[in-house]
Amino acid sequence: MSTGPFSPGHSERTVRDSDGHVLEVPAEWTLLPPGDAALTRRVKSAGAHWIVQEKRGRKIFSRGVWAPLATIEQIRSDLQAERSTEGFSKRKAADARRREQAQTEYVEDFTAAIVAFLTFHPIHADLARELAQVVSTHATPVGSGTVARTRRIPIERRAEAAVIAWMRHQTTGYDTMSILRVKGKRREVRRLLAERSRELLQRYRSGEPAQTDCPLRKSLEDKRPS
Repeated sequence: MSTGPFSPGHSERTVRDSDGHVLEVPAEWTLLPPGDAALTRRVKSAGAHWIVQEKRGRKIFSRGVWAPLATIEQIRSDLQAERSTEGFSKRKAADARRREQAQTEYVEDFTAAIVAFLTFHPIHADLARELAQVVSTHATPVGSGTVARTRRIPIERRAEAAVIAWMRHQTTGYDTMSILRVKGKRREVRRLLAERSRELLQRYRSGEPAQTDCPLRKSLEDKRPS
């Protein structure tokens, strides 16, 4: 039996395959909603199931997994028993510490990569460190969905993209712009704003004196604790 992925059907207990055919969910099945990764993995491994996903724009969202009710209940019961043991609690705590340590190290590495990308003149070194910290704090949280969380590109490119994205939202009028709904127009606007941001960064790289009306400095000042 095909596992999909399927998209939601026209009614609660139907799904639609990639060819547009509508299928009825078997009567003895129930929908396991997303949220418990371990439970979902085990249900998928246990046998017949249908994966349901919904595409909205460029993003794909999980809508859960249809599977036999008896299978889901048995696996859920087994998991609850495992999770109630002292050994499981210790493993969870150790895993949490490892994730926290890995996150701390990544934030440090990412912040350093931003400073390396900025390469500000020594007279603006403090500003470079401050900007790197602000961008890193914004971009690195787990689950943030920012470019900093992808491993598909080198960290140097992630750092550059994160800085340009932050500046687009913080130092330009991008968020309040009225952009025509024409294919490629938003991409063109982003490209032009990125060029403007790079020109601004270049001033600090060359050691030019900071301007009092600099949007970068003003944005950082606004974010400093009062």
